[in-house]
Amino acid sequence: MLTHCYRPGVVAIPESVRDVLESSALAHLVTMEPDGRAQVSIVWVGLDGEEIVAGHLSDHRKLRNMRRDPRVALSIESGTRNATGLDEYIVIHGRARITEGRAPQLLQRLAHVYLGPDSIFPPMDDPPPGFITRITVERIGGVGPWVT
Repeated sequence: MLTHCYRPGVVAIPESVRDVLESSALAHLVTMEPDGRAQVSIVWVGLDGEEIVAGHLSDHRKLRNMRRDPRVALSIESGTRNATGLDEYIVIHGRARITEGRAPQLLQRLAHVYLGPDSIFPPMDDPPPGFITRITVERIGGVGPWVT
């Protein structure tokens, strides 16, 4: 059972959150610019054990931000509504690390979730190795059964 996670440290991902992370719900990834402004990108996410993963073919601004400052937040709408009529969503705070390579393989796995089982992604013959963001969860909030 998840307790309200406003404590530092690694948090186990409850099954209710795993269900959303393994669905086709898009995640809003928030990183920090060098001047402290937020930078937001929509990303496909999945799970690799207790880490949230996202793939990137190019070295975008969000990757440079995470290398400099690994603190990130994800916001994800669950697609469900609670008994009081509120749309449920998850907010995850964590720390990111970037690994090189294997992004096309991860993106292909995620494409089956986001685009359909017959999809091919990335749509190119020889994609670059890319990068994988791996996020360790430190706090979970939002509106839904994951917040007690």
